[in-house]
Amino acid sequence: MLTTTVCAALSAAGLAVAFLTAYRRRFAAATRIAALSLVPVGLAMSGLLGMFGEIGGAVASWASGLVLEPTVWAGFGVLAAALVLYVVGRAAGRRTRAREGGTGSGRGGRRAAESGASRPALGGEGAGGREKRPAGATDADDFSDIEAILKKHGI
Repeated sequence: MLTTTVCAALSAAGLAVAFLTAYRRRFAAATRIAALSLVPVGLAMSGLLGMFGEIGGAVASWASGLVLEPTVWAGFGVLAAALVLYVVGRAAGRRTRAREGGTGSGRGGRRAAESGASRPALGGEGAGGREKRPAGATDADDFSDIEAILKKHGI
C-alpha cells in the first residue's frame, strides 16, 4: 500500500513538471517527461514492482548463501574446471588440425580449394597462384601501372 502511494506521488510530481514544460511551449520535452512520469504508477498497478522486489530478495539470499556455504564455492570450482577443460580441448583440436595440414573435409580444406580456384581468375599463373617476376623486378615496378593510370587522369 505504501509502495503504491509513493509511486502515485512520483507520477503526480512528474506530470506537474510535464504540465509546466508544456506551458512553456516545449511540447516534445513535455511529452517525454509525461511518459517517464507514468512509469512508476504503471509498474505498481501491473504488479511488476512487487516482482522486481522478489527478484531482488532472491538475488540477495543467493549472494548471502554464496559467502557462507562451501558447497557453492565447490560448484564454482567445478564450473571453472569445465571451462578450463573446454579451452584445452579447443586448443588441442586446433593443434591436431594444424599438424594434419588442414586439408581434411573441414573448413580449412574448403578455404584452400576456394583460394586456389580463384587465382587464375585474378590473373595468377599456375597452381601456385604467384606471378613470376624477372630477376631484377622490385615492388617499385609494380606501381608503374598505377602511376600510368593516375597520369592518364591528370592526378
